[in-house]
Amino acid sequence: MNKEKKNQALRLQHFLIVVLLAVSTHSFAQTANTISIEECYKLAQTNFPLVKQMALIDKTTAYSISNAAKGYLPQFSINGQGTYQSDVTSLSIPGVNTTTLSKDQYKVYGEVTQSLTDFGIIRQQKELAKTNAETEKQKIEVELYKLKERINQIYFGILLIDAQIEQTELLKKDIQNGIDKTNAAIANGTALKSNADNLKAELLKTDQRTIELKANRKGYTDMLALFIAKDVTENTKLITPVTQVILPTINRPELKMYETQKKSYDIQNKLITARNLPKVGLFFQGGYGRPGLNQLSNVFATYYIGGLKLNWNFGGLYNARNDRSLLKLNKQTIDVQKEVFLFNTNLSLSQQNSEVDKFLKLIGTDNEIIQLRNKVKSTAQAQLQNGVITTNDYLTYVNAEDQARQNLLLHQVQLSLAQYNYQTTSGN
Repeated sequence: MNKEKKNQALRLQHFLIVVLLAVSTHSFAQTANTISIEECYKLAQTNFPLVKQMALIDKTTAYSISNAAKGYLPQFSINGQGTYQSDVTSLSIPGVNTTTLSKDQYKVYGEVTQSLTDFGIIRQQKELAKTNAETEKQKIEVELYKLKERINQIYFGILLIDAQIEQTELLKKDIQNGIDKTNAAIANGTALKSNADNLKAELLKTDQRTIELKANRKGYTDMLALFIAKDVTENTKLITPVTQVILPTINRPELKMYETQKKSYDIQNKLITARNLPKVGLFFQGGYGRPGLNQLSNVFATYYIGGLKLNWNFGGLYNARNDRSLLKLNKQTIDVQKEVFLFNTNLSLSQQNSEVDKFLKLIGTDNEIIQLRNKVKSTAQAQLQNGVITTNDYLTYVNAEDQARQNLLLHQVQLSLAQYNYQTTSGN
């Protein structure tokens, strides 16, 4: 007996494990087959071909910074020349034999220089390379951000179609209910068979609407799948977005792009100053030639020389003022572009805010209309069963309620879309 109870307990335990596994698997499948609009944003930006340019910018910046850093290293050069001159230095000292120098002279030498004052230039060049890279990345961020607007249209389009399909199923139930009541009336001899046929024809038309809606949904899901590089099937459930809080601030990536552009002009301005300062450096020169350092020797000899070198090129000062003026004008141009962008963005936000208010009011009216249409339809069902109204009258009332519900669904999705468009436009 104890053994039998133990076997029953084991069977029950196995049964519970199987049930739990089945529930877990089903829950996982449902979770895996859902997608949110935030996930679509991330996937679309990750899979958009333009994002590959980010890595190229990083590599380009690394090369530019590396090249600039090489300015810290000593510079080495090799030079050579052979000349023939019309006259040479000669000495005439009584009682002393002097060597006449050759008019053809030769030398080859190498020179190593180490700048002591170019560190400021190199630092600004590295900063400029980083800032230019940041600007290019922000331009890409601006383009990637625009994907949100396209995702909004597709995502909420699918949600609207899903809601319309669901409402169509409710409409089919109302028509089927009418068919059942008409069949009962036909059985009682209070209605004609043609009345039921009329309702059946309307039911078939509703089936056709479902076919069209599902075809439209597939078109939208195919587009969404291309954007996010992920399968979106008929069974994929799109999570309805939560109501968005309207924030008045603007945090678009364009604003950061404008700031990085202005920063690059500030760095270029510092470069103008650094390049026009005097240059001081160490040098060492070693060579072989005729004559060497002894200008009175007519034989080939090695030589070397080293020391401190000062160089100040005043040519850059001629254009420095104009260059600074150009940079100032470029910064002012960026300010104008930013001002125009903020103006247009605020204009769009004002329009979208009005859209949000409009749909909120329409939804309140839609609910009242649906309640009234539902009362009329319920009365019509009883009248149809009693033969007081025709099937055409009944369909009129059913379609009127369906249209009211369709309007509510449309306005609800349009409200969510308007809220998300507002958030997308503001960058929040």
